[in-house]
Amino acid sequence: MRSGFPGFPAEGLAFFAALQRNNRREWFQPRKAIFEEKLKQPMRELVGAVNTAMRRFAPDYATDPDKAIYRIYRDTRFSKDKTPYKDHIAASFSRRGDKAGAGFYFAVSHKEVAIGGGLYMPEAEALLAIRQHLAERHEEFRKIAGARAVRRLFVEVQGEQLTRVPKGYCSDHPAADLLRFKQYLLYVELPPELATTPAVYTEVVKHFRAMTPFVEFLNARLRGKRREVQPDF
Repeated sequence: MRSGFPGFPAEGLAFFAALQRNNRREWFQPRKAIFEEKLKQPMRELVGAVNTAMRRFAPDYATDPDKAIYRIYRDTRFSKDKTPYKDHIAASFSRRGDKAGAGFYFAVSHKEVAIGGGLYMPEAEALLAIRQHLAERHEEFRKIAGARAVRRLFVEVQGEQLTRVPKGYCSDHPAADLLRFKQYLLYVELPPELATTPAVYTEVVKHFRAMTPFVEFLNARLRGKRREVQPDF
C-alpha cells in the first residue's frame, strides 16, 4: 500500500505552530505562500493518493481534492473566537458529494493527525432515520462496530449522547445504548510526526478501509429515506 507521497515538509507543521501563536491577518498574509507550498499542495497530493486507494474499497467516496480540502479561513460569524485562521488542514470525503450523509475525514496539524468518519452533525430527519435503522438492525451494526480492525484502530463508536432513550423507544429496547447517540463517529488522533513521513498515507487508507462498512451502514438508511421522499413524476 504505497503511494509515493513523501509526507508533509516539517516546515508545514512548524507553520501551524507559529500560526497558533500569531493568528492574525497581518502575520498570515506575508506567509501565505509558505502555507500554499508546504501544506496546501502536499494536501492535494495526499488526497489524490487516498482517492486512488479508495477507488478499490469505497469508490463512491473519492472526491476531487479541491472540493475535499477545507478552507484555512474560519467562519467567525457565530463564534466568540474571532481568530481568522484554522491551525490545521483537513479534507472530507462524502458519498458522491453528498455532504449531508456519512463520510470520511482526516486532518493534519502540529498537534496530531486526526482520522475519522461517520455522521458528525446530522439533521433531525437524518438522525431519526438512523435511529430507526439501528432499532431494526442493531445486531448488524454491533457486528460492524465490533469488527477486529475497528476495535484495534478506533476502540469504539464515539459521539454526543442523550441521557435517556429518545422519545418513541422503550427504555429496555435492545438497541437503547445505540439510540441515545446524537452523533455516530469513529475517530482517532495519531502523533503529529506521522504527517512528515510516507506512513501518513498508509494510516489514512488503513483507517478509511476499516471504517467503510460503518459509513456504508449509516448511509444505507439515509439513501433509502431520500428515495422515499422523491416526488413521483
